[in-house]
Amino acid sequence: MPRQSRLDAPGALHHVICRGIEGQPVFRDDTDREGFVARLEAVLTATRTACYAWALLPNHVHLLLQSGAVPLPTVMRRLLTGYAVTFNRRHRRHGYVFQNRYKSILCQEEPYFLELVRYIHLNPLRAKMVAGLPALDRYAYVGHSRLVGKVESPWQNTAVVLARFGSRITTARQRYRAFVAEGIALGRRPELTGGGLVRSAGGWRALSVRRRQGQRVKGDERILGERAFVEGVLDAAQERRDRRDHLRARGVDFERLLHLVASCFDLTPEEVRAPSKQPRRVQARSLLCYWAVQELGLSGTTVAATLGATQSAVSRAVRRGERYTVEHRVSFPEDRIA
Repeated sequence: MPRQSRLDAPGALHHVICRGIEGQPVFRDDTDREGFVARLEAVLTATRTACYAWALLPNHVHLLLQSGAVPLPTVMRRLLTGYAVTFNRRHRRHGYVFQNRYKSILCQEEPYFLELVRYIHLNPLRAKMVAGLPALDRYAYVGHSRLVGKVESPWQNTAVVLARFGSRITTARQRYRAFVAEGIALGRRPELTGGGLVRSAGGWRALSVRRRQGQRVKGDERILGERAFVEGVLDAAQERRDRRDHLRARGVDFERLLHLVASCFDLTPEEVRAPSKQPRRVQARSLLCYWAVQELGLSGTTVAATLGATQSAVSRAVRRGERYTVEHRVSFPEDRIA
């Protein structure tokens, strides 16, 4: 059976798990860990991807991310590929560092957001990497230490998490820490990382109750959420696939999209394709990149290669294009594609 496609959209919340190839360590010492954190900061900052929780374990990584205009696969490729190159060079090895396909679970924000923050941050304690909560407070390679104020990392979105515990920073940190302490007794949470049907139902017990009541529960390995959320995500994903298939069936490719955008801005295709600082041409090129990624489903890498641009330049253009559609209330003019 072919692998299912990734589920992603701007603003989507993801629990990402990256494991070492064949269970091998991905961090051999603190130098490796420091290098990964530095790369994580650089990639998240460049792509404007929000991070609410994270934890580094010897052979895997947990991240709670909220994607922006740059798709999650692009963010993760830049993070993992860059780290793997550095890791291999430093340890004089060759081959894969991470499993080929990281695990990403698209999550319903409520009621799972805080549960995921707590679950992810307790991983080092459950793995006996630290002796207890006081040691976890000071552990540098977990987002928890930032939330309790023991380590500073401006790139981590601590304000969003702490705001749920109070408006005063001191009180919020105390309440957050108490919330984490209550989670220690809960142990491992298979409903947060296990099978899709079990996860979507809220655990085996909840699933059993629903089945006894005759309720049908729809689940998916890629989603953590209640039934309505799961169905909504799957329906939206199917709608996007149908739309892209429809456009491709009509022969709509990058070149036709280029001519469409050029006509919208009263420019020639060559003017849109070529880099420029002229505002109108920047807007057109940005919209082209955004629609190529959003409507045609092309990757940032493909668009960059087609335009002869860098991937980071395309990522910035996609963000500008998205803002342009919002600010000017521009929708994709499918009716203008002959």
